[in-house]
Amino acid sequence: MFDVTRYATVAQSIIEAGQFLYQRGWSPATSSNYSARIDREHIAITVSGRHKGQLTAGDVMVVDLAGNPVQSECGASAETRLHTVLYEVFPEVGVVLHTHSVKATVLSRITPAGEPLVLNDYELQKAFDGVDTHESTLTIPVFDNTQDIDKLALTTRDWFAAHPDQPGYLIRGHGLYTWGRTMSDCLRHIEAFEFLFECELETMRVLR
Repeated sequence: MFDVTRYATVAQSIIEAGQFLYQRGWSPATSSNYSARIDREHIAITVSGRHKGQLTAGDVMVVDLAGNPVQSECGASAETRLHTVLYEVFPEVGVVLHTHSVKATVLSRITPAGEPLVLNDYELQKAFDGVDTHESTLTIPVFDNTQDIDKLALTTRDWFAAHPDQPGYLIRGHGLYTWGRTMSDCLRHIEAFEFLFECELETMRVLR
């Protein structure tokens, strides 16, 4: 059993995040999925196919860390396991957000196959936990898109178990996953990623 009061609190934070991310154009229509930890065994996550700018309490359900619905007949996001493996790898993580911005999608498509997106020497890299200087490298893996979510979940789990200091990843042609201890931390990460992605794309345009 999970704490209903805690569920209500995290569900409201997810609803508010959806409104913000939709307004910024980073979660258009029914794209994206968001989750937040309730306790060590349960997370709240958006129901599949719901408009992220119009979420209500009924659009946020509870699953266990295996991705199974708890006291709900709704269908969780098809990408639920991409969320739960992050909670397994990082016990301190309280929120996982997946967005579908234009810039993240474009950069994921033009990054060469098998290579990560590597960012260097941006002041805003200090927006991520543990980074205290611009003289650093941010490595963002780009995983190929697939309908085999279980396989992709295992791939991402293994990568981040071996690289625990990296704060996010891209799925090619799909979007961004990032996480944090709190909703505020996670939203800060998204804003930082979006700024960095825009800088990279603008630099490419200028240098053409």
